[in-house]
Amino acid sequence: MAIRAVVTDIEGTTTSVSFVYDVLFPYARENLSAYVRANAGDLAELLDDVRREAGDPALTLEDCIAALLRWMEEDRKVTPLKTLQGKVWKQGYEGGGSKGHLYPDVAPSLRRWKGQGLVLCVYSSGSVGAQKLLFGHSEAGDLTQLFSGWFDTLVGGKKEATSYARIASEIGLAPHELLFLSDNPEELAAARTAGLFVIGLDRPGNSFDLSGWPTATTFDQIDPAAMNSAEI
Repeated sequence: MAIRAVVTDIEGTTTSVSFVYDVLFPYARENLSAYVRANAGDLAELLDDVRREAGDPALTLEDCIAALLRWMEEDRKVTPLKTLQGKVWKQGYEGGGSKGHLYPDVAPSLRRWKGQGLVLCVYSSGSVGAQKLLFGHSEAGDLTQLFSGWFDTLVGGKKEATSYARIASEIGLAPHELLFLSDNPEELAAARTAGLFVIGLDRPGNSFDLSGWPTATTFDQIDPAAMNSAEI
Protein backbone atom coordinates (compact mmCIF):
# COMPACT_ATOMS: atom_id res chain seq x y z
CA MET A 1 0.00 0.00 0.00
CA ALA A 2 1.45 3.36 -1.03
CA ILE A 3 1.89 6.34 1.26
CA ARG A 4 -0.72 8.96 0.42
CA ALA A 5 -0.17 11.58 3.13
CA VAL A 6 2.69 13.02 5.16
CA VAL A 7 2.08 14.35 8.68
CA THR A 8 4.97 16.38 10.05
CA ASP A 9 5.93 17.60 13.48
CA ILE A 10 7.49 21.08 13.71
CA GLU A 11 10.01 21.48 16.54
CA GLY A 12 13.17 19.51 15.74
CA THR A 13 11.67 18.32 12.45
CA THR A 14 10.94 21.27 10.17
CA THR A 15 12.22 23.91 12.56
CA SER A 16 15.21 24.06 14.87
CA VAL A 17 14.69 23.50 18.58
CA SER A 18 16.81 26.59 19.23
CA PHE A 19 14.41 28.81 17.27
CA VAL A 20 11.51 27.60 19.41
CA TYR A 21 13.31 27.91 22.73
CA ASP A 22 15.61 30.87 22.04
CA VAL A 23 13.28 33.04 19.94
CA LEU A 24 9.60 32.09 20.15
CA PHE A 25 9.35 31.17 23.83
CA PRO A 26 11.27 34.24 25.10
CA TYR A 27 9.10 36.51 22.95
CA ALA A 28 5.94 34.97 24.37
CA ARG A 29 7.30 35.14 27.91
CA GLU A 30 8.19 38.83 27.58
CA ASN A 31 4.89 39.87 25.99
CA LEU A 32 2.28 37.50 27.45
CA SER A 33 1.36 39.48 30.57
CA ALA A 34 0.83 42.77 28.74
CA TYR A 35 -1.10 41.03 25.96
CA VAL A 36 -3.49 39.34 28.38
CA ARG A 37 -4.10 42.53 30.36
CA ALA A 38 -4.72 44.53 27.18
CA ASN A 39 -7.10 41.94 25.69
CA ALA A 40 -8.74 40.44 28.78
CA GLY A 41 -12.25 41.09 27.51
CA ASP A 42 -11.65 39.21 24.26
CA LEU A 43 -9.86 36.43 26.12
CA ALA A 44 -12.67 35.66 28.58
CA GLU A 45 -13.29 32.15 27.25
CA LEU A 46 -9.60 31.33 27.14
CA LEU A 47 -9.15 32.59 30.70
CA ASP A 48 -12.00 30.32 31.79
CA ASP A 49 -10.07 27.47 30.17
CA VAL A 50 -7.06 28.47 32.26
CA ARG A 51 -9.17 28.32 35.41
CA ARG A 52 -10.49 24.88 34.46
CA GLU A 53 -6.99 23.61 33.72
CA ALA A 54 -5.78 25.00 37.07
CA GLY A 55 -8.78 23.53 38.89
CA ASP A 56 -9.73 26.86 40.47
CA PRO A 57 -12.69 28.86 39.06
CA ALA A 58 -11.88 31.75 41.42
CA LEU A 59 -8.56 32.69 39.80
CA THR A 60 -8.23 36.42 39.16
CA LEU A 61 -6.78 37.84 35.97
CA GLU A 62 -3.37 38.16 37.61
CA ASP A 63 -3.66 34.61 38.97
CA CYS A 64 -4.35 33.38 35.43
CA ILE A 65 -1.32 35.23 34.11
CA ALA A 66 0.83 33.72 36.85
CA ALA A 67 -0.44 30.24 36.01
CA LEU A 68 0.27 30.74 32.30
CA LEU A 69 3.81 31.94 33.00
CA ARG A 70 4.40 29.00 35.34
CA TRP A 71 3.15 26.53 32.73
CA MET A 72 5.44 28.14 30.18
CA GLU A 73 8.44 27.65 32.47
CA GLU A 74 7.39 24.03 32.96
CA ASP A 75 6.92 23.60 29.17
CA ARG A 76 3.40 22.29 29.79
CA LYS A 77 1.55 21.18 26.65
CA VAL A 78 -1.83 22.58 27.73
CA THR A 79 -4.25 23.97 25.16
CA PRO A 80 -5.02 27.40 26.70
CA LEU A 81 -1.31 28.19 27.01
CA LYS A 82 -0.56 27.05 23.47
CA THR A 83 -3.50 29.05 22.12
CA LEU A 84 -2.34 32.18 23.91
CA GLN A 85 1.26 31.75 22.80
CA GLY A 86 -0.05 31.64 19.23
CA LYS A 87 -1.91 34.90 19.72
CA VAL A 88 1.20 36.60 21.13
CA TRP A 89 3.37 35.26 18.30
CA LYS A 90 0.80 36.52 15.79
CA GLN A 91 1.45 40.00 17.13
CA GLY A 92 5.17 39.53 16.56
CA TYR A 93 4.93 37.96 13.10
CA GLU A 94 2.44 40.48 11.77
CA GLY A 95 4.51 43.32 13.18
CA GLY A 96 7.33 42.18 10.93
CA GLY A 97 9.65 41.35 13.79
CA SER A 98 9.74 37.59 13.28
CA LYS A 99 10.18 35.04 10.51
CA GLY A 100 9.49 31.37 11.06
CA HIS A 101 12.65 29.28 10.86
CA LEU A 102 12.67 26.29 8.50
CA TYR A 103 15.58 24.04 7.64
CA PRO A 104 16.59 24.80 4.02
CA ASP A 105 15.53 21.35 2.79
CA VAL A 106 11.97 21.68 4.12
CA ALA A 107 10.21 24.02 1.68
CA PRO A 108 11.57 22.39 -1.52
CA SER A 109 10.66 18.94 -0.18
CA LEU A 110 7.15 20.00 0.82
CA ARG A 111 6.60 21.45 -2.66
CA ARG A 112 7.93 18.28 -4.28
CA TRP A 113 5.70 16.04 -2.16
CA LYS A 114 2.68 18.23 -2.90
CA GLY A 115 3.49 18.02 -6.61
CA GLN A 116 3.54 14.23 -6.31
CA GLY A 117 -0.07 14.35 -5.14
CA LEU A 118 0.58 13.69 -1.45
CA VAL A 119 -1.65 15.19 1.23
CA LEU A 120 0.44 17.29 3.64
CA CYS A 121 -0.53 17.94 7.26
CA VAL A 122 1.02 19.35 10.42
CA TYR A 123 0.68 17.89 13.91
CA SER A 124 2.31 19.90 16.69
CA SER A 125 1.73 20.63 20.36
CA GLY A 126 1.73 24.29 19.34
CA SER A 127 -1.74 25.58 18.48
CA VAL A 128 -3.05 25.43 14.92
CA GLY A 129 -2.91 29.22 14.91
CA ALA A 130 0.78 29.18 15.83
CA GLN A 131 1.49 26.53 13.19
CA LYS A 132 -0.12 28.63 10.46
CA LEU A 133 1.79 31.71 11.57
CA LEU A 134 5.14 29.94 11.42
CA PHE A 135 4.53 28.50 7.95
CA GLY A 136 2.72 31.62 6.77
CA HIS A 137 5.59 33.90 7.78
CA SER A 138 8.43 31.47 7.15
CA GLU A 139 11.86 32.34 5.84
CA ALA A 140 10.79 30.54 2.64
CA GLY A 141 7.60 32.58 2.27
CA ASP A 142 3.97 31.64 2.84
CA LEU A 143 3.71 27.84 2.68
CA THR A 144 0.26 27.45 4.23
CA GLN A 145 -1.35 26.61 0.88
CA LEU A 146 0.70 23.41 0.75
CA PHE A 147 -1.09 21.91 3.75
CA SER A 148 -4.50 20.27 3.82
CA GLY A 149 -4.72 19.63 7.56
CA TRP A 150 -3.57 21.21 10.81
CA PHE A 151 -3.68 19.33 14.12
CA ASP A 152 -2.77 20.31 17.69
CA THR A 153 -3.51 19.04 21.22
CA LEU A 154 -7.25 19.34 20.58
CA VAL A 155 -6.96 16.05 18.67
CA GLY A 156 -5.10 14.51 21.60
CA GLY A 157 -1.61 14.24 23.06
CA LYS A 158 1.28 13.49 20.74
CA LYS A 159 2.36 10.46 22.77
CA GLU A 160 -1.09 8.83 22.50
CA ALA A 161 -1.81 6.37 19.69
CA THR A 162 -5.46 7.41 19.57
CA SER A 163 -4.42 10.90 18.40
CA TYR A 164 -2.87 9.51 15.25
CA ALA A 165 -5.88 7.28 14.58
CA ARG A 166 -8.08 10.40 14.80
CA ILE A 167 -5.82 12.29 12.40
CA ALA A 168 -6.02 9.46 9.86
CA SER A 169 -9.81 9.41 10.22
CA GLU A 170 -10.08 13.19 9.77
CA ILE A 171 -7.87 13.07 6.68
CA GLY A 172 -10.02 10.25 5.34
CA LEU A 173 -7.24 7.70 4.88
CA ALA A 174 -6.24 4.44 6.54
CA PRO A 175 -3.43 4.80 9.12
CA HIS A 176 -1.05 2.71 6.99
CA GLU A 177 -1.38 5.29 4.20
CA LEU A 178 0.17 7.98 6.42
CA LEU A 179 3.84 8.73 7.06
CA PHE A 180 4.61 10.62 10.29
CA LEU A 181 7.85 12.61 10.69
CA SER A 182 9.15 13.61 14.13
CA ASP A 183 12.33 13.89 16.18
CA ASN A 184 10.68 12.37 19.28
CA PRO A 185 10.80 8.56 19.66
CA GLU A 186 7.78 8.54 22.00
CA GLU A 187 5.72 10.25 19.30
CA LEU A 188 7.06 7.85 16.69
CA ALA A 189 6.09 4.91 18.92
CA ALA A 190 2.55 6.23 19.40
CA ALA A 191 2.12 6.80 15.66
CA ARG A 192 3.45 3.34 14.84
CA THR A 193 1.09 1.77 17.39
CA ALA A 194 -1.77 3.48 15.55
CA GLY A 195 -0.60 1.90 12.30
CA LEU A 196 1.23 4.84 10.70
CA PHE A 197 4.64 4.54 9.10
CA VAL A 198 7.27 6.71 10.73
CA ILE A 199 10.66 8.29 10.14
CA GLY A 200 12.68 10.07 12.82
CA LEU A 201 14.50 13.31 11.98
CA ASP A 202 18.02 13.50 13.35
CA ARG A 203 18.58 17.25 13.06
CA PRO A 204 21.52 19.26 14.51
CA GLY A 205 20.83 20.13 18.14
CA ASN A 206 18.18 17.45 18.65
CA SER A 207 18.65 15.56 21.90
CA PHE A 208 16.47 12.46 21.43
CA ASP A 209 17.95 8.99 20.95
CA LEU A 210 16.53 7.61 17.69
CA SER A 211 18.35 4.28 17.90
CA GLY A 212 16.21 1.53 16.42
CA TRP A 213 14.06 3.92 14.37
CA PRO A 214 14.28 4.60 10.63
CA THR A 215 15.89 8.02 10.43
CA ALA A 216 16.81 10.81 8.05
CA THR A 217 18.91 13.91 8.58
CA THR A 218 17.02 15.98 5.99
CA PHE A 219 13.72 15.86 4.14
CA ASP A 220 15.75 15.47 0.92
CA GLN A 221 16.42 11.87 1.93
CA ILE A 222 12.71 11.02 2.13
CA ASP A 223 10.59 10.12 -0.90
CA PRO A 224 7.16 9.15 0.47
CA ALA A 225 5.64 8.67 -2.98
CA ALA A 226 8.13 5.88 -3.69
CA MET A 227 7.46 4.07 -0.42
CA ASN A 228 5.12 1.20 0.23
CA SER A 229 4.42 -1.06 3.18
CA ALA A 230 7.03 -3.58 2.09
CA GLU A 231 9.80 -0.98 2.04
CA ILE A 232 9.26 1.06 5.21
